[in-house]
Amino acid sequence: MAANTSPIFTLTPVTACVAIATANANRDGTGTIGTVLTAGANGTRIHRINLKATVTTTAGTIRLYIYTGAAYFLWREITNVAITVSATVPAWEYVIELFGESALVLPTGYSLRASTEKAENHNVVAEGGDY
Repeated sequence: MAANTSPIFTLTPVTACVAIATANANRDGTGTIGTVLTAGANGTRIHRINLKATVTTTAGTIRLYIYTGAAYFLWREITNVAITVSATVPAWEYVIELFGESALVLPTGYSLRASTEKAENHNVVAEGGDY
């Protein structure tokens, strides 16, 4: 059986962002879903995803999907909490660390997508690299 015996590394750094704000309670890939990142020509490795509210939040859920080009697959659900932002209270934030074997590797044609359960503004930022 032939196998790749040499490690490969990402070639081009990638930081991709999307702002989501349309309420979508669905978990099946229907409704309004934002595209965070589309994999490069040789695939993309994601090692960190930062979710950040930009407004006061109520308890709800941020959903991350993997889109294959033909179908959506719910990948993660992250519960956000109610926070009233002010000059001394920052907005809700959550960081998903995906280092080493935990990294999310998207093949060519795949994308990472996001939605919010509540009609509240959130930024979704993915960091990684294209192969």
